[in-house]
Amino acid sequence: MNMLVDGEWRTDAYEANDGDGSFQRQETTFRDRVRDDPDATFQPAAGRYHLYVSYACPWAHRTLVTRALKGLEDAISVSIVDPYRDEDGWQFTPEKEGCTRDHVRGADYLRELYVEADPDATCRVTVPVLWDKREETIVNNESEEIMRMLDTEFDDYANRDVDLYPEGYRDEVDRIIDEIYEPINNGVYRAGFATRQEPYDEAVDDLFAALDHWDEVLADQRYLAGDRLTEADVAMFTTLVRFDNVYHTHFMCNVQYIREYENLWPYLRDLYQTDSVAETVNMDHIKEHYYTTHPDVNPHRIVARGPDLDFEAPHDRDELPGSPPADLTAASADD
Repeated sequence: MNMLVDGEWRTDAYEANDGDGSFQRQETTFRDRVRDDPDATFQPAAGRYHLYVSYACPWAHRTLVTRALKGLEDAISVSIVDPYRDEDGWQFTPEKEGCTRDHVRGADYLRELYVEADPDATCRVTVPVLWDKREETIVNNESEEIMRMLDTEFDDYANRDVDLYPEGYRDEVDRIIDEIYEPINNGVYRAGFATRQEPYDEAVDDLFAALDHWDEVLADQRYLAGDRLTEADVAMFTTLVRFDNVYHTHFMCNVQYIREYENLWPYLRDLYQTDSVAETVNMDHIKEHYYTTHPDVNPHRIVARGPDLDFEAPHDRDELPGSPPADLTAASADD
């Protein structure tokens, strides 16, 4: 796989699988934090920070959903890369529908921002990226940490009073995010990128055991942590919304569709219909990216046509205890 090595772009430097054929995800490298602290290097402010994302990427999608739910669109700007990623990595193609130019630096490729932040960078070039326009550097490229920062550190600049990491739920939210990461969020990749049967079988077993578990949990509660919409639901949503269209077929996660689950499917529709979430989903970008960007998995780059899912169908999840935050409920009622 492609990555930067000492600031130089290499197309043969990163091996994604270990000796037994298991997929190994590389750790992210920029891990600074925006903190509402006068002594912090990176302090929250409107207009100071910029997100680089792909609509296709579930990790970047987490940050877009959080930004939308909080109402941070005016405070934090966004650039969107091309869903097709070739040997040159994520690129900006503003002439393509749904994509933008690099609004901050005018770069052609995302890797240029990485080198500007660290001329000797040795790392993969991934989205999302939280960029500081004042310091002209990358703050962070770890999706979970960016999601948390947007949720907890920018309340003074948010247009909605939405708390996705509420007091009294935090330990449970952290536990769930950790619990779903390996078998579900990363599990689809462990299955799709496995190069031998045994690690594939292990990944698929872990994935569907976890999906079965959470389907049972959601029989009696509206959200993963109970009666509150939290970051855990955002982290689950961005995997589930891609599942039937790409992971089931492209990554061979074909034991069961999400739409066949009694509770996960209406839960997914409930999240999708939460105010402002649907606008962050671009299924055309999602399908183009997965089916055209992994030639080892799909060498002919044919994009699968189906399925045609109705995410707007009634879900009846509002009959369970709990509801979206008041700001989201009020916004939906006004639409």
